[in-house]
Amino acid sequence: MKIEIWSDIACPFCFIGKRKLEKAIHKLPDSSIIQIEWKSFQLNPDLQTDTSQSTLDYLSQTKRWTREQTVRMMAQVASMGKVEGIDFDFEHTLVANTKQAHRLLHLAKATGKQDELKERFFQAYFLEGKNIDQQDILLQNAVAVGLDKSESKAVLESAYFESEIEQDLYESRLIGVKGVPFFVFDRHYGIAGAEPDEVFDRTLQQALQKINSGQT
Repeated sequence: MKIEIWSDIACPFCFIGKRKLEKAIHKLPDSSIIQIEWKSFQLNPDLQTDTSQSTLDYLSQTKRWTREQTVRMMAQVASMGKVEGIDFDFEHTLVANTKQAHRLLHLAKATGKQDELKERFFQAYFLEGKNIDQQDILLQNAVAVGLDKSESKAVLESAYFESEIEQDLYESRLIGVKGVPFFVFDRHYGIAGAEPDEVFDRTLQQALQKINSGQT
């Protein structure tokens, strides 16, 4: 069964949703039947990388929230992350455009390393305070999951995978994706957002039942 996930790296709910899906998959008798494909989606494609700002500063300015409101809201998100074993560090999360990271995720797809690289990007961005629009950081993470450094560098210094990213965005519009994360199970069932665990469990079971009924 294929699970397609439209997601952005600079999206805490996407990280939380990844953990929730993983928990649901681990409950299966045979998780090897699941194929995960990460689809590109940028919450703010025109965002200019600015490492002088933290995410808290950026949200406070763009949303016109007070600093106190911003801290309180992100503390709620951090609490959700804690439940999933994620220690969000929004004080040190940097404002960065994610387009280059999405390029490398498409490269990683060809070698079956996409899920590993997505995890590393989430951790680099949310836990380590790294600039995921910086070439050195991107290459370090790509090499860490087994991608070729020269090939990865060539991708970052070109327009490679531009059409694949655009295709992901086109497909998202076709199926009505309004926000991320958005999970699609074999193009039959969908989950919008980091829903409660039971939603992931139920949807996964429904998708598997449909597959099994079609095989009999």
